[in-house]
Amino acid sequence: MEEGKRNTRSAKTASYTVVSRSPVSRMGKYVTVVVLVVAGCFAAGIGGGLIGSKLANTNSLSHTTASDGNAIVSQSEADIANVASKVGPSVVAINTQGQTQSFYGTQTEEGAGSGIVISSDGYILTNKHVIANSTQVSVTTSDGTEYDNVTVVGTDPLNDLAFLKIKGASGLKPATFGDSSTVKIGQNVVAIGNALGQYQNTVTSGIISGTGRSVTASEGDSSSDSSTETLTDLIQTDAAINPGNSGGPLVNLSGQVVGMDTAVAEDAQSIGFAIPINSTKGIIKTLLATGKVTKAYLGVNYVAITPALAKQYSLPVKQGAYVVSDSGSAIVSGSPADKAGIKDKDIITKVGSQTVGPDGSVSSLLSQYTVNDTVPLTIIRDGKTITVNVTLAAYTASS
Repeated sequence: MEEGKRNTRSAKTASYTVVSRSPVSRMGKYVTVVVLVVAGCFAAGIGGGLIGSKLANTNSLSHTTASDGNAIVSQSEADIANVASKVGPSVVAINTQGQTQSFYGTQTEEGAGSGIVISSDGYILTNKHVIANSTQVSVTTSDGTEYDNVTVVGTDPLNDLAFLKIKGASGLKPATFGDSSTVKIGQNVVAIGNALGQYQNTVTSGIISGTGRSVTASEGDSSSDSSTETLTDLIQTDAAINPGNSGGPLVNLSGQVVGMDTAVAEDAQSIGFAIPINSTKGIIKTLLATGKVTKAYLGVNYVAITPALAKQYSLPVKQGAYVVSDSGSAIVSGSPADKAGIKDKDIITKVGSQTVGPDGSVSSLLSQYTVNDTVPLTIIRDGKTITVNVTLAAYTASS
């Protein structure tokens, strides 16, 4: 695949869906909640006469701090509560409106997702699919302040990332970013987001279930004609991720964002996916410095090396990126890779000091850098290990 583009080799039999809230069934959710509350009150009314006198004569209703079980906090509870307190102010709810055409004419659709504050003056990171086809975007911060003067600054042409700017904002709390290349399977994480587009700053917890996952995700019902895209190098987690969570953070117990919640597996339990946060860092650095969304790129087609692929091509390593194309040269003409002398059938094993495979794909690792950065790549060519210095260029539609 071309660096940064979708891996068409990763077809899955399972179905995955992105998790921005569907515009339908908002009222249905509210009705369900009301019915449950009313039912609960009704049951209490019937049973009250039977057990009220017994309860009045027990000591269970007396309340002291010493007998309050909620005051007993385990270390695990304290860790999650601290994360929620630290990161919650950096998470926003995003609501969108857009126009669609149907048999009945032009209709207004509403959608919802989440976002991560990346600057005190109002830059927000979210998923591209959260704001796709929207004509109006509003942002609500954790303290309930709603901003309607929101613009879409730009999107990542090769990944499901979008960047918003709240005009005139100040004093927002940026999130702290961690290192997604060092996350471990089994590590505890917390997801925060605008669940169902109704419950802002919902907190769920779980573990990292896997890394380097590839999925083909669709908007809404996978049986419909909705558009799909393949996402690669994702973090898998069993922390509950729901519609409306898209664009929200996946956080380690130090309160550092390690991923951005993006998709869930349909017909499964506790299988969610997050974009590794390292793949956003280069664009964010450029955005905060220039106010523009600019993507740095290398310009090669490659496939991720697995033990099976290594056996098939008789490769000397079982991880890395094999520079190869199904047709023609794997090197994009005139690209940074071309200018640096990278060749077909090279094996890229490191980007800088990071190892391709365990630390991320070539695309994710390069996404930490900005345009004009010079990056050393460790390459195996004809059985010899060499270092090639590549100066990254700005990606354009023709790249």
